[in-house]
Amino acid sequence: MKLLYAEDEKSMSEAVVDILTYHKYMVDAVYDGEEALEYALAEQYDGIILDIMMPKKSGLEVLKTLRQNDINTPVLLLTAKSEIEDRIAGLDMGADDYLPKPFAMGELLARVRAMLRRKETYTPNILKCGNISLNMQSYELSNGEQTFVLPKLEYQLMEILMLNKGIYLSSEDLLVKVWGYNTDAELGTVWVYISYLRKRLTALDANIAISAKRNVGYTLEVV
Repeated sequence: MKLLYAEDEKSMSEAVVDILTYHKYMVDAVYDGEEALEYALAEQYDGIILDIMMPKKSGLEVLKTLRQNDINTPVLLLTAKSEIEDRIAGLDMGADDYLPKPFAMGELLARVRAMLRRKETYTPNILKCGNISLNMQSYELSNGEQTFVLPKLEYQLMEILMLNKGIYLSSEDLLVKVWGYNTDAELGTVWVYISYLRKRLTALDANIAISAKRNVGYTLEVV
């Protein structure tokens, strides 16, 4: 499991990183909000730990920007013990949990484990990429004027591509994520459904496309 940990107190950061590393987590440590945002936008993490009080950007500003960019990575906020308003604001912005400082390392580890196994992570109701939106409740793929209601498998494939835009996913990854580990479907099925979605995007005059890279996989990108 890979974590991003943003904390401006370097002695605290070193202690927490040592504990997390000892418990087999990979950790990128950063020391201000701007750096935290850069890392979170550039890398793929299983979880993010954000101190609210940081220089350059606060943890709340970082969280808000991540959710606005459709990044649904679980976030644990570290808050000052007395700042109830910050905790409420963070949860309203899409944080998964908060932990008041000072905290016991055992409780931090428990919160991290709970954050990582929690299935109901924050996701927006509508995903957007380029001029295309995907409604996660109605399964509607739309350019704002024309709309298709996607069948379940097409929807699940499109959702995964939109949640991982710019990231190449192999056919094997997509087969497992959409059809499941125990599926009898073959890898060629992924290509068939990719072709269905490409036709939908063409019909919608989309400025995004599903690109393929030989021996690597597929990704969604603006063209």
